[in-house]
Amino acid sequence: MVEPVPGATTRDALLGGRVMLTQPRQGQRASADAVMLAAAVPARRGQRVLELGCGTGVAMLCLAARLPGLCIDGVEIQPDLVALAARNIAANGQEASLRVLPGDIRERIPGIAPNSYDQVFANPPYFAPGAHRAAADPGRALARQGADSAAWVAALLRHCKPGGRLTLIQRVEQLGALLAALAPKAGSIELVPLFSKPGQPAKRLILRAVKGGKAPLVLHPGLVLHQPDGSYFPEIDAVLREGAALPI
Repeated sequence: MVEPVPGATTRDALLGGRVMLTQPRQGQRASADAVMLAAAVPARRGQRVLELGCGTGVAMLCLAARLPGLCIDGVEIQPDLVALAARNIAANGQEASLRVLPGDIRERIPGIAPNSYDQVFANPPYFAPGAHRAAADPGRALARQGADSAAWVAALLRHCKPGGRLTLIQRVEQLGALLAALAPKAGSIELVPLFSKPGQPAKRLILRAVKGGKAPLVLHPGLVLHQPDGSYFPEIDAVLREGAALPI
């Protein structure tokens, strides 16, 4: 396992100190999107949960803090982030319930069985490969422009039990590709637009679906994150600072 380079990381607190995180000083770092994704996963105590592309473990640690009693696996392609995720799991005392494994979501991952998880979730790259100028940091570039939406949906479906639930956060312009990839094998889709400020178009959304689900698509009222002065609305602040569930 690759060890983090001294001085190349920072130590940060999430959820009001309930989650402590070591993460790269440069490159892909924790974001509000990862915390909100964790808050949107409709898991229940005792379920098996998988996060694809877990990075340093932000979302899986936030989910574990909100819902104790889950068994959560994380998969990450970048060796340095695998090492940091393992370090963060240990630092938060979650070794009994959480683990991280190296792997590429486009390939079979040793230790991760298909059709075996009650909940599968991900924060996939927001941009299609080659659609935007790549970030200077290689790790951040991979996180922003990795495999396409169809590959991520295929991986989510592959590891989810029949009747299990998929949750992801993505940019709105990726919705068509997501729905097309889900259509053959998943339904009961729920969409929650996320608006940065009142009166602005939604740029991101939460999508939840059921493997094999047949219920009609539901478009929920959107969530506005920031008040006009830039501060978070109280219900969003509760998600980001107190570990509350996303108010869907």
